[in-house]
Amino acid sequence: MRITEASIRLGISPRMLRYRETLGLLPAVRARSGTGRHRQFTAAEVDAVALGVAIEQRYDISPAALAFGLRVLADPAARAQVAEFGRRIGRIRPLPAMAMDFEKERALRMLGNPAPGRTPPGSRTRPAACNG
Repeated sequence: MRITEASIRLGISPRMLRYRETLGLLPAVRARSGTGRHRQFTAAEVDAVALGVAIEQRYDISPAALAFGLRVLADPAARAQVAEFGRRIGRIRPLPAMAMDFEKERALRMLGNPAPGRTPPGSRTRPAACNG
């Protein structure tokens, strides 16, 4: 089906459908014989776009926000940076390994054994008292 028919089925304008395409929210165009320059949609592709539209409505987000969410899921570097940001602002819990390190250090402090590479508080050498 052509873009006009697809947009009618989706309940959005052809312009909005093209905008979603620029954001990467449409399935990739495959070469189809006899279609000319105009994009054709299969029923499965329209269903995929409909799922994206439903997600936007359900979570009250823009197509650009959904596109960024997909980027975060697909790009490991983006995922790591967004996760780090989330941890720093307290929206994401620390990594389990980090939490275990914290608990281990805490237990060692309670036992009086400093973690490797650290000196316990109060055990630093103090300058000799001046008897002058």
